[in-house]
Amino acid sequence: MQHWARRLEQEVDGVMRIFGGVQQLREIYKDNRNLFEVQENEPQKLVEKVAGDIESLLDRKVQALKRLADAAENFQKAHRWQDNIKVGTPAPCPALRDDPESEDVERGSKASTLRLDFIEDPNFKNKVNYSYTAVQIPTDIYKGSTVILNELNWTEALENVFMENRRQDPTLLWQVFGSATGVTRYYPGRYQPLHLLGRYIQGASSPKDMVIIVDVSGSVSGLTLKLMKTSVCEMLDTLSDDDYVNVASFNEKAQPVSCFTHLVQANVRNKKVFKEAVQGMVAKGTTGYKAGFEYAFDQLQNSNITRANCNKMIMMFTDGGEDRVQDVFEKYNWPNRTVRVFTFSVGQHNYDVTPLQWMACANKGYYFEIPSIGAIRINTQEYLDVLGRPMVLAGKEAKQVQWTNVYEDALEGMGLAPFPQGWTLPVFNLTQDGPGEKKNQLILGVMGIDVALNDIKRLTPNYTLGANGYVFAIDLNGYVLLHPNLKPQTTNFREPVTLDFLDAELEDENKEEIRRSMIDGNKGHKQIRTLVKSLDERYIDEVTRNYTWVPIRSTNYSLGLVLPPYSTFYLQANLSDQILQVKYFEFLLPSSFESEGHVFIAPREYCKDLNASDNNTEFLKNFIELMEKVTPDSKQCNNFLLHNLILDTGITQQLVERVWRDQDLNTYSLLAVFAATDGGITRVFPNKAAEDWTENPEPFNASFYRRSLDNHGYVFKPPHQDALLRPLELENDTVGILVSTAVELSLGRRTLRPAVVGVKLDLEAWAEKFKVLASNRTHQDQPQQQCGPNSHCEMDCEVNNEDLLCVLIDDGGFLVLSNQNHQWDQVGRFFSEVDANLMLALYNNSFYTRKESYDYQAACAPQPPGNLGAAPRGVFVPTVADFLNLAWWTSAAAWSLFQQLLYGLIYHSWFQADPAEAEGSPETRESSCVMKQTQYYFGSVNASYNAIIDCGNCSRLFHAQRLTNTNLLFVVAEKPLCSQCEAGRLLQKETHSDGPEQCELVQRPRYRRGPHICFDYNATEDTSDCGRGASFPPSLGVLVSLQLLLLLGLPPRPQPRPRPSLTEGPELARP
Repeated sequence: MQHWARRLEQEVDGVMRIFGGVQQLREIYKDNRNLFEVQENEPQKLVEKVAGDIESLLDRKVQALKRLADAAENFQKAHRWQDNIKVGTPAPCPALRDDPESEDVERGSKASTLRLDFIEDPNFKNKVNYSYTAVQIPTDIYKGSTVILNELNWTEALENVFMENRRQDPTLLWQVFGSATGVTRYYPGRYQPLHLLGRYIQGASSPKDMVIIVDVSGSVSGLTLKLMKTSVCEMLDTLSDDDYVNVASFNEKAQPVSCFTHLVQANVRNKKVFKEAVQGMVAKGTTGYKAGFEYAFDQLQNSNITRANCNKMIMMFTDGGEDRVQDVFEKYNWPNRTVRVFTFSVGQHNYDVTPLQWMACANKGYYFEIPSIGAIRINTQEYLDVLGRPMVLAGKEAKQVQWTNVYEDALEGMGLAPFPQGWTLPVFNLTQDGPGEKKNQLILGVMGIDVALNDIKRLTPNYTLGANGYVFAIDLNGYVLLHPNLKPQTTNFREPVTLDFLDAELEDENKEEIRRSMIDGNKGHKQIRTLVKSLDERYIDEVTRNYTWVPIRSTNYSLGLVLPPYSTFYLQANLSDQILQVKYFEFLLPSSFESEGHVFIAPREYCKDLNASDNNTEFLKNFIELMEKVTPDSKQCNNFLLHNLILDTGITQQLVERVWRDQDLNTYSLLAVFAATDGGITRVFPNKAAEDWTENPEPFNASFYRRSLDNHGYVFKPPHQDALLRPLELENDTVGILVSTAVELSLGRRTLRPAVVGVKLDLEAWAEKFKVLASNRTHQDQPQQQCGPNSHCEMDCEVNNEDLLCVLIDDGGFLVLSNQNHQWDQVGRFFSEVDANLMLALYNNSFYTRKESYDYQAACAPQPPGNLGAAPRGVFVPTVADFLNLAWWTSAAAWSLFQQLLYGLIYHSWFQADPAEAEGSPETRESSCVMKQTQYYFGSVNASYNAIIDCGNCSRLFHAQRLTNTNLLFVVAEKPLCSQCEAGRLLQKETHSDGPEQCELVQRPRYRRGPHICFDYNATEDTSDCGRGASFPPSLGVLVSLQLLLLLGLPPRPQPRPRPSLTEGPELARP
């Protein structure tokens, strides 16, 4: 077998030496040494410069943000409140019609109609209007209320500030004011609503430690329990990654609703666990407030865990009770009252709510009533007013810019826009209360500005870092702001994009150390050996990487640079000779392809006026047409990219001239030869082979290119096959196997890898050649010698193919070649799908190692809908027994349900899907999910190895050996003789998963840091405003009167401090 392995190694090496042209390409680079310079990437200087540029960019955005915040405070202070303000006066409000195709807006009520022009803007990838701001009001807030109309009145003046900011900085994206009343005014105007709740909450309060306790005693049932579950879920949505939370239910005893036994970070995954657990709550037993509050205080006093260590609060949801549990508060919270208590009376009932009011007022909290589903979102967000008091009273000290998480913004017609990063600043009420000049302690809202991540990416080096170098940035939570692997596949307005650095890459101890240092704001440099996934996520490579990092000053971010050692240097073309420019450029013309091979050019932004296209032939045509109008030295073009592209065009043409053109590819059964370069050229020879070329025209995005740079020797890449797809169709010799290797260039003491060359093997011809090389024949024309038990020759892979299985498997475990003709159409499949028994043996004998990881950005098909019935979402559905029970009809539950239905007739948005959910059918729209990925790579065994697969009554012998200078494993095995050899199949295919066990992960939380300033206390805070409410028995006359008022369409009494809602409704243009 070792003899066969040497023959295989020699054959591959011989072909690559003759046709690959590695040595010849080195000579060509040296012959053209006067046409390029070797530049150095100095990691420390590079990362510090980029960090400084990002700091300057963000500082300009912050100055615009501060101008807006100061202006808003002054405008509101100068505003004169109007009790009798009406719709349309004194500042008429144009309101967008419901028809998204219409560009007419109604001014005020029905006074007049205004025609608005919306223009397509490339920055927003949508139609916007720069002459107007847009106003957005949640659907559960009456837009004609006095509070809202006054808000619209004074915020109108912000329009000029928005426009002036854009004049000074045309790169600004959305400028937004999110008011505490629920009104959102943003610029420029557009039809679609912005989804701002998460960014609002991060800017409106300091971090929170929150314990939610839910009354599940026997009196809580039906609609009330449903309201509580929904309320808790809405409350969880008000928390960000800077917050910590736990949820417990209580009756006589208190217990956590989930597996979390202490406060956990309020990230997306933990909140999902809570929401699912809350749905399983069942009402039984008697109410025991003492048990619930003691559990909550114990949670908040646990100092042995990671938590926010700022605002501490307890949120209690109940249907009512008489116990004030004063002894509990005296024991745990008085006299300092460091924990705020918020109480929520849920449902229609006739209990005395005085004890609930007293609990809130005695503990610096607030009392709320949630009588119906329409009150949930407003009342579960209104507690932010109370948390905002210390911030307002702190004045300028609390005017801290908040760097929010990354959010997705889906823009009509263009898919995902660049993820915006939110910068927010609180806006305070500067008015004085009453003649005593008492300082106001209410937060007006939050001012925000979005910055596209593409604006930040433009400040990072693009192509000088090579195919495997990159820049990344993380925040204090360890979440990536920039990273090449940050690419979620679905749009989710409600949640931020939170991908941890250790999930964006393959986690190891070195990266944990780097992440901690970056979060702590330190500088650092470290060279590590680590694992990386291939671009197609089929392979794992063990590589060397240099990590360098610095903090971005004045922000909560840290910037990192990752460089392979071979990317320390790069080539910069110096084509000052215009005649030579023209000569090389001619080799890009399609007329030269027949003699020089087909050229694919990387679809890069060479010039501003170059039209992009996904079709490379069309892109090349656009490029040639533009180059006929401008020169490579034009100011509108990227001279570095253009010069390197043209230089590599000439260098690869010389490879054709010196090596490829005079060779007969058929002699060695080759379908094509090729070369790809850092400069963006992929040349495939002969021209006809380009018809079957499926690799990415951008070398930096081609898996073969990146893997070749990271691996020494020859990298085989069989065609990709999925187990669910039909086998390969071997027709017209079109199926090939890529073999590639990097060209390492040494110039003095500087070493770099500017190109990759390779060949494409004819699968069928090389399968036959493989059998000959693994046989006792010395050459293909020699007659076969039959060997058997009674002969004096050894068995081989050609003659004894009925008894022996001989295969070449690559380092990912995928079949490359086989001596079994019936397996040729399975080339490219994971070998466990071909021979599960043998692959398992190779894995168990350490020829392969397995790496499992999770993709948190995947998109999955929706689950089949369950039996949801036809009731409006969020509404309790009574049973038939309820309808037949007279007592039920006289209960508060019946009247409350009646109210929900009537409320829904007027505020119909509660009966409809959210705007984001309405885009596309729920049955067909993909949703975010977690996928488990499994890759295999070579283990610790390098030498030849023999082993026996024990199958009970029969066994199976196999030999395995790595082929030197390749990524191949040569395996010779006896064919299985009996069914007892059937074994479990190793899985490589990506599978749907719930992810790692969340309950175990929270026991070892990843390192993070919260904001360095906390505003949770101020001695001058006035806590007298702590909630109002009234309780009354369900009087038939009163309830019927209320329903009639709703039917008549009379507006309900406006809530005093509504919040930006998750469901945002009609948009208005400026007053």
